[in-house]
Amino acid sequence: MRSKLLAWMILASGCSATPQEIHMIRYEESWQRTRQESIRPRLLDPLKFIPLRSRDGWFATVGGDVRTRYEYFKNPSWGLEPPDDSGYLLQRYMVHTDFHFGRRIRFFGQLKSGIENGRSDGPRPLDKDKLDVHQGFFEVEMWRNQTSAFAIRAGRQEVSLGSSRLVGIREGPNIRLGFDGARATLRGSKWSVDLLVLRPVETKRGVFDDAPDHTQSLWGVYATGPGRHTKLDLYYLGLDRRVRQFEQGRAREQRHSFGARYFGKKAAWDFDYETVWQGGSFGPAAIRAWTVASNTGYTHDFLRIGLKADIASGDRNPSDRTLGTFNALFPKGAYFNQADLLGPYNIADLHPSVTFRLSDKVSITPDADFFWRQSLGDGIYDMPGNLIAAGAGKHGRYIGSNINIAVAWQPTRQFSLEAHYLRFFPGPFLKSSGLNLPVNFVGLWTTFRF
Repeated sequence: MRSKLLAWMILASGCSATPQEIHMIRYEESWQRTRQESIRPRLLDPLKFIPLRSRDGWFATVGGDVRTRYEYFKNPSWGLEPPDDSGYLLQRYMVHTDFHFGRRIRFFGQLKSGIENGRSDGPRPLDKDKLDVHQGFFEVEMWRNQTSAFAIRAGRQEVSLGSSRLVGIREGPNIRLGFDGARATLRGSKWSVDLLVLRPVETKRGVFDDAPDHTQSLWGVYATGPGRHTKLDLYYLGLDRRVRQFEQGRAREQRHSFGARYFGKKAAWDFDYETVWQGGSFGPAAIRAWTVASNTGYTHDFLRIGLKADIASGDRNPSDRTLGTFNALFPKGAYFNQADLLGPYNIADLHPSVTFRLSDKVSITPDADFFWRQSLGDGIYDMPGNLIAAGAGKHGRYIGSNINIAVAWQPTRQFSLEAHYLRFFPGPFLKSSGLNLPVNFVGLWTTFRF
């Protein structure tokens, strides 16, 4: 028994001295290793490769995530919400098991629990979920050769596409986003292509009561290829929502998004440019919307200078038969910053930043962000897409600005700590809407993954 445990530890310790990377999306990890007795096993590594039987390729992996996050708002939503006197605590617990039955069949399961304590107005929709299945899917590799492979995945799963501007895991809030459905992936020597048919999972606060939202569906195709230093994404995503509300009104939304993304790194420069055009229908109205987003950075030694610039269309006239408001579908959390005050709808922003890497484990990033309405005929929206303030009849274009400083420390591959302070200064449009108090936000959280 002792020798068998030692063998497991040797297998889990890895085939090189470089520690295995822990991913944000845990099913992307691969812990199948070869024997190498010269490598010293690390704490909890025996859980990463547990042989199920003597046949090659039959093994299980166990892992988990624990995040504890403190948030404090002064004047939340520019004074619209009740005061937050002492802040509140968010806790997230996730545990997963990954079973491999040979090279072709796999089952991945993950449980989640989200807890909220101390928020004066009670938990928000994405703060609390006592216990539920976050992921549970089978994956079957239909065929593989030297240059290509084809696999099908069915069940509940996290999905992050490209930059996560349109489909992401929603890491910022306490409860992450999952989908029910199927995903087929074809990987070639130059291109990879994903076909998707999904429904978002609706978060409920009880025990094992989360279910797919049958009022929404998402489908599409996402392709990535080729290049050593630069890559190109091309995609189409379809969305059907039975009921959706914009400033123009409330109706069924059937939206088609066609996008392209060019990204990579050349010498000291890194870049990520993306554009999306949207068509479809909103009740009797036609959808004509778009966005352009960019992220450019220059790195020299311990310093990175970055500039993000984004613009997303708004509706010109809420009374006509065309909806111009861009819809970000299911975007990543903390889209502009950790406070998540504004969503990417009818907005333009300019976001300069400087990151100082004090060591391999510590970084400090001061930044600022400036926001405008793209269209004067439309209002501003929060991250889920709810209207914060109507825009028709108001001439102020400038929404406001924020300053932010973030400190990140990751002493080990399993543990990290982040701290953020943000102050948002309301501009003429917010003040004309009665939202005239500056927002202060403090966020502090630790994350442990194994």
